Amino acid sequence: MSFTGSRTFVGFGFGAIQAGLFLYEAYQSGAFGSVVVAEVMPDMVHTLRQAGGRFGVNIAHADRIERAEIGPVTLENPAVEIDRERLIAAIAAADEVATAVPSVAYYTTDSPGSLHRLLAAGLRRKAAEGGARCVIYTAENNNHAAEALEAAVLGEIPAEEQPAVRSHVRFLNTVVAKMSGVVADPHEIVERGLIALTPGSERTFLVEAFNRILISQVDFPEPFARGIAVFEEKPDLLPFEEAKLYGHNATHALLAYFAMQLGIEFISDLSAAPGMMDFARAAFIHESGMPLMEKYGGLDGLFTKRGYGAYVEDLLVRMTNPYLRDTAERVGRDPARKLGWDDRLIGVMRLALAHDVRPMRYALGAAAAVAALEKLEGGAELIGEALRNRLLTLWGASAPAGEEREKVLKLVGAARVYLRSWAIAGYPPLETWYMAETP
Repeated sequence: MSFTGSRTFVGFGFGAIQAGLFLYEAYQSGAFGSVVVAEVMPDMVHTLRQAGGRFGVNIAHADRIERAEIGPVTLENPAVEIDRERLIAAIAAADEVATAVPSVAYYTTDSPGSLHRLLAAGLRRKAAEGGARCVIYTAENNNHAAEALEAAVLGEIPAEEQPAVRSHVRFLNTVVAKMSGVVADPHEIVERGLIALTPGSERTFLVEAFNRILISQVDFPEPFARGIAVFEEKPDLLPFEEAKLYGHNATHALLAYFAMQLGIEFISDLSAAPGMMDFARAAFIHESGMPLMEKYGGLDGLFTKRGYGAYVEDLLVRMTNPYLRDTAERVGRDPARKLGWDDRLIGVMRLALAHDVRPMRYALGAAAAVAALEKLEGGAELIGEALRNRLLTLWGASAPAGEEREKVLKLVGAARVYLRSWAIAGYPPLETWYMAETP
């Protein structure tokens, strides 16, 4: 697979989402001929250069794995001056740009090669030279990533140049509901017949085939045709971002933490755990779906009983895809962050409570996340006052004192006791057992 079009694409961060989504879809579009990626890991830059810019990616379908070799892609290291100059030139020529870095915190650093400085320099040159308009997809799983990046970039541009730059670029939020990961076990790569990242590499990318990515609506005054046309524009992306965070992400995390409880390595193996998928489905539909449908009913077909039900069934199948072979460790990593006041587990509980729905199942999921945190930190079991204090420390000032906070603390505290009882009972079918045990 080679890039053959006439457009220029620039990416920041060479990870599974950049490679398996943006670069793969850029290739599939047939629109791009020049593809440049900024990558801060010198070893990765060297490896791709040695391979002539070609890389392998594995796409998990429902019934098979597709193996694709894509390229050539030019990797540049922002820490190297000559690479920075080439990156700036590529941005000035770019039609589409995608950031896929670990978080929005990586947008700004003190280094000359900081992402926001490179974009500012490239966009200034684009505006000065009357270059092609471009869109920038922000894929950092943050509801306001585009606004944060735009503010950081414009802060590096003189005020008198900002109107010209603004006329050439649009920063777009995204809802990237695509599951992906890195396979770093060379034996697994061989055993499963995966294509390595590069010949002889001991790692590779494995992503699901799903590519229905939602993005902010592009609002240039004149029509703008995106090269990656498969992405779907929405005038208001926030409802769909909440559906992903409080539906997809919350349920995915819930499954991961229960897999850890049961000693199950792969999410796909939860399909055989008695009552587990019934429990996840009930949480997803009743404790996530009902509040979201009440909040956004009439906005889109997703927020209807039929639409949300289809969304749930599709995602439960995709989460347990045996060809994706996603691990509980990957999905459940960083439980402290996932227990944040505004994050998936506590966030969906707060959403449910705001709409008079009692989030018993997600409370048990939060309790399972607490158990994962206990193991990670190597401390004593968090029960009662110890649990309360740990959660309050995690939440900090983001969780003001009041009725909402106390309700959440009470639910998670009670659920932590139920979780221990479930273990003592020998892990009976969860949905039946839990609904019989809770008042």
